[in-house]
Amino acid sequence: MATVGVQHHQMFIGGEGKDAAERYEIRNPANEELVATVAKGTVEDVDQAVAVAKRTFERGGWSGMTGEDRGAVLLRVAEAVSEHVEELIELEIAANGATVRQAGGFHIGLAAPHLTYFAELAAKQERERGIATAPYPTISQNVLRREPIGVCAGILPWNFPLVLALWKIGPALAAGNTVVIKTDEKTPLSTLAFARIAHEAGLPAGVLNVITGDGEDVGARLASHPDVGKVAFTGSTAVGREIMRLASQTVKKVSLELGGKGAAVVLEDADLETLADAALFGCCLYSGQMCESITRLVVPESIHDELVERIVRRAATIRLGDPADFDTDLGPVVSAEQHERILSYLEIGRAEGATVATGGGVPEGAAFERGFWIEPTVFVDVTNDMRIAREEIFGPVLCVIKYSGDPAEGVAIANDSIYGLSASVWSEDYEQALEVAAKLQAGTVWVNDVHMVDPALPFGGYKQSGLGRELGPDALNEYTEVKHVHIDLSRKREARAYDMVLSSDA
Repeated sequence: MATVGVQHHQMFIGGEGKDAAERYEIRNPANEELVATVAKGTVEDVDQAVAVAKRTFERGGWSGMTGEDRGAVLLRVAEAVSEHVEELIELEIAANGATVRQAGGFHIGLAAPHLTYFAELAAKQERERGIATAPYPTISQNVLRREPIGVCAGILPWNFPLVLALWKIGPALAAGNTVVIKTDEKTPLSTLAFARIAHEAGLPAGVLNVITGDGEDVGARLASHPDVGKVAFTGSTAVGREIMRLASQTVKKVSLELGGKGAAVVLEDADLETLADAALFGCCLYSGQMCESITRLVVPESIHDELVERIVRRAATIRLGDPADFDTDLGPVVSAEQHERILSYLEIGRAEGATVATGGGVPEGAAFERGFWIEPTVFVDVTNDMRIAREEIFGPVLCVIKYSGDPAEGVAIANDSIYGLSASVWSEDYEQALEVAAKLQAGTVWVNDVHMVDPALPFGGYKQSGLGRELGPDALNEYTEVKHVHIDLSRKREARAYDMVLSSDA
């Protein structure tokens, strides 16, 4: 039975709620209070959801629609999301600790615009095109077709559950596929609500299915399921490697958006006042729990001390507190596990010889005695070989690394990483900034900015930050197969290619 006064959330399979024998408890990371319970799905639920999605795809009601018609449905869904923004913000805040401003601007605020973009792509997608061919060895007509894969799976992280779900759901549905989404155990509420909203707005039953459950069994089954043709995953690099291994059993298509250790290369002429704000925004937005956070600040010796002083002074003005309070700048981290992980890295940094310029622990005060709170933290005296500079901490922690001021040295430090998701360059000389940007090994490089993600531009990483790209004009292509259709036009046996091999006397 559900706890009295606490709403229980079921999975969503075939247009209906689906419960489970066991349940998760969802607790508010700001105060650890129970806010909801959620069905804890099993491998059998995965099999049911995939079977429903497969039948739905094969019946052709969705996959056989024109792109224009699918786009029209997705536009209605995007409009419905806009009408439920307040509900979705409440669910997001309760589960993952985002502040109301962050949820409104990013976590939920981006959902409808991003889905609208995919809906518009559905109407514009080129599904078929002719290819000019030479008359030798035979006269022919050739056509390239882009066709939906079938059942596509998405495995979500906890940090941006709805937006990152839509980065998978949107293009997959726009291309004509059916989808099974597995939410993270800690933050399933907004994605489950979206599935209901989408169904009520006219998305046919069975086209989108949302399951919950542990990654070790439910996620693993989804990644390896023989009837799933594509799996898209956002999360840690370690789990991404396991997703690749599981998917390889059936040689399915995979896209991975994984970890990062973004570097900002600062040149000597950078605007320090703007940069001080940007450095904190880059590492502290959503308490640093973003894969493309800028967590390494590579600074010339000549301006190091002044910039650090500005950052420390500005960090003192950041207000931590109740995520539902509009005046709050920074909320808690998502869970006790994440809290302990970040605190352990703060101790590692000290042990490695880095110096805490500000922060470095749990904020003081009665308001922070419960929940999972971390102060904005800035380390100086950091070298790029330290663990805090090489490993993804996923918290509000900035590592400041000195260099001589030679841009080539700054680039070398930035690129000395297994990751390559994001980077930024700071300079008033745009020509020089662009030269530096061209040398950085990252899927997204911002010049004098951070955290700017646009649905019309591709997003993904170099090296161990992932495979493939989400967003952008080619987003739907990740969810299609390319088919070549060859039509022989010669109409004479002697003109056909096989006459060159087989005897004409036969």
